Amino acid sequence: QVQLVESGGGLVQAGGSLRLSCAASGRTFSSYAMGWFRQAPGKEREFVAFISWSGGRTYYADSVKGRFTISRDNAKNTVYLQMNSLKPEDTAVYYCARRSTTYSSTDYLGTYKYDYWGQGTQVTVSS
Repeated sequence: QVQLVESGGGLVQAGGSLRLSCAASGRTFSSYAMGWFRQAPGKEREFVAFISWSGGRTYYADSVKGRFTISRDNAKNTVYLQMNSLKPEDTAVYYCARRSTTYSSTDYLGTYKYDYWGQGTQVTVSS
């Protein structure tokens, strides 16, 4: 059984920064690619960022490119999302998820490709 627990969300003013963490249980964390998604009220869950199992490949949604950075520490079973220059439109519940090994290392879009999800952490950006 895999558990993913997000933390680090909160209320921040526009232009500010937050760092989200996602701690994973289990001994095989380093074998899996991970992703961050977000869901705003009334909207579908959308892709934010992806990192390969080694950390060597990262991909971002156009809306966060240049502002957000995904990283991981396999020794700590943790993946991070550093969010800078936050905007009110970044307000959402942020989820981390484990990408199934069924897919190739460059195949990261689509929530159905992720087999375990955290409970989410709220990020609110005020204007």
